[in-house]
Amino acid sequence: MKNITSILLIAGILVLLNLLSNQFFFRLDLSENQVYTLSKATRNILKSVRDAGTPVTVTAYFSKNLPPVLTENERDFRNMLVEFANRSKGYVDFQFVSPETDEEKQEAAQKQIQPLMVNIREKDQSKQQQVFMGATVQMGEESDVIPVVQPGPGMEYALATSIKKLSVKEKPSIAFVQGQGEPALQELSQAYKALSILYQVETVTLDEAVPDRFKTIAIVAPADTFTDVHLAQLDQFLARGGNLLVAYNAVNGDLNNAVGVPVTTRLESWLTGKGVTVSPSFIIDSQCGSVSVQQRNGFFTINTPVQFPYLPLVSNFADHPITGGLEQMIFPFASPVQFSGDSSKTFTPLIWSSTQAGIVNTPVNFDINKKWTTQDFPLSNVVMGGILQGNFGGTAPARIVIYGDGDFGVSGQQARGGETPDNINLLVNSIDWLSDDTGLIDLRTKEVASRPLKAEIMSDDAAGKRTFIKLANLLAPITLVILIGLFFSQRQRTIRLRRAAERLD
Repeated sequence: MKNITSILLIAGILVLLNLLSNQFFFRLDLSENQVYTLSKATRNILKSVRDAGTPVTVTAYFSKNLPPVLTENERDFRNMLVEFANRSKGYVDFQFVSPETDEEKQEAAQKQIQPLMVNIREKDQSKQQQVFMGATVQMGEESDVIPVVQPGPGMEYALATSIKKLSVKEKPSIAFVQGQGEPALQELSQAYKALSILYQVETVTLDEAVPDRFKTIAIVAPADTFTDVHLAQLDQFLARGGNLLVAYNAVNGDLNNAVGVPVTTRLESWLTGKGVTVSPSFIIDSQCGSVSVQQRNGFFTINTPVQFPYLPLVSNFADHPITGGLEQMIFPFASPVQFSGDSSKTFTPLIWSSTQAGIVNTPVNFDINKKWTTQDFPLSNVVMGGILQGNFGGTAPARIVIYGDGDFGVSGQQARGGETPDNINLLVNSIDWLSDDTGLIDLRTKEVASRPLKAEIMSDDAAGKRTFIKLANLLAPITLVILIGLFFSQRQRTIRLRRAAERLD
């Protein structure tokens, strides 16, 4: 009877815990960047959904019998939807569908959820399997599609952005300036795609006044001269409190002819008059990207990557919403940015070079095969971009985000050292911050932090240190398990000896 009572009591506790778990969802997040905790931006979006009183329905399409790694992805998405539902007080509802029949698969395809082909191993054989891992988000009559639910922190960004996009009634307008040799929107395709989720992205010329609907405009990599009329329109835009992003090339690095020359567009003098100077010189950095050099080996030509300090790899960022969460990006042929204004303006640096950098004046001939030494990099933390704030000829305060490179956000920069996801994130984050729509900045760059080995560890002189690190990583877990085993073995032996002694007494 006592055993039956205990079993019934345990069963009752389990049922109670199950009921409570449907009302309260909790998990402990021990990750460095709290990647499994809903960000403030997401919580604000869900609050707006709750305040608007318009329910959101998420339909997740996940196939049955997914490989283990994808099963974990489905579980994480389900847990996230539970958190979304709880945070929104039930205004986010969800369901999971497993498309198995042809009719169900066709229905998923009609909603733009396309199957993926993944490689799996089964009974020591490798084969391909067709799986669904997408979702649709419905809010009133409007709907949005997440074609593939990606694992990791990007999952929250995709879902929160989709809900935000549906809840926005009128998108604010932003514009990229055209007419002075700037890249077209097609050449900014990745940034355009990210910005168009929440903004109406347009182009504007400076031949006449910038329309009032634009609170933020961007000038990216201009190559031709700004006229007095163009500069006057920029003055008027700032005077009324408009915000400006300037990604400016003060120099041009021509790898085909191996020369570097200054660039003159009159924008540099206009910026100096506002209080910030982009020097017509190159920043070189020991932490850098590489270029491909062709080398002859007998009858064959081999492309060999060679480190090129004129392509700085930036990983030194300020603690600011624009740069928060960024890990590393490449700034091809960048120039130093210096504050030259008075106390009526404030300048906040955003990005710096590494602790081993230098400056090369123009013109310069590039020597791809040069053997660089530490003496070539005498400078530390050279400013490469920042924020200038103040009144610019009017009564309303304005902000200018200025970078000493114009190409970092342009798609297809392989010839200039390539690009990283954070290149696009920096450009998009800057416009988000200037437009006062900073809610999703933290989400966009919310990732599991990478921890690459430092440059000094990768040098030839540190071969022994690398070997020690490898052996430590291999032997430390094994040693820990052995020590734990010895501890418990000794503990059990002590208990047995004590019990034997008690029996003898």
